[in-house]
Amino acid sequence: MKLSIPRLHVITDERLQSHYSHIELARICVDAGADGIQYREKREKSQIEHLQSVTAMRHICDEARAQLIINDFVNVAIEAKVTAVHLGRDDISIPTARAMLPDDTMIGGTANSLREALLVAELDVDYLGVGPVFGTSSKASPAPTLGVAALREICERVDKPVIAIGNIQLHSVASVIEAGAHGVAVLSAICCAGDVAQATSDFCEILSA
Repeated sequence: MKLSIPRLHVITDERLQSHYSHIELARICVDAGADGIQYREKREKSQIEHLQSVTAMRHICDEARAQLIINDFVNVAIEAKVTAVHLGRDDISIPTARAMLPDDTMIGGTANSLREALLVAELDVDYLGVGPVFGTSSKASPAPTLGVAALREICERVDKPVIAIGNIQLHSVASVIEAGAHGVAVLSAICCAGDVAQATSDFCEILSA
């Protein structure tokens, strides 16, 4: 049985900040109320290094009844017994991943436009990660900024829950939820905050309002 799709996906990062590891961020954020943690690591690392981080993060999330989501590394998710993955356009294909993963695995797919959202929504995904709504500073070659109006149209046109991503700040959460998003994925506004726990708690509070 799948866990429900988290409303707050905290994307852990060790490049934009150096105070905390992926594991430490997972612990801080779930303790502060986050219901979803996404492991995203674009640096060159060995399978063993990924597994060490992901396995520790899974135990932390399981204890807190939060959902750990692995970005891209399907083999790592399988080996670490993680029940959710998120796949972008340059990752392994969603049909291939679905064939590899247990039936109850949650799969999220990325969409950067209405056309792409409609195509991805036809696949066997549980939710769409849509953006970058307000741009992004965490990727070297980001897709064009989407904007709230385009996000709203996507939410209206697809029949899958939408997670808004792309420079989501506390003050912009209400606008994307009002546009129809189920939740938000956040990196810098939480992981790079002066007080990570407080930032997480603030996002949780506004999402539960």
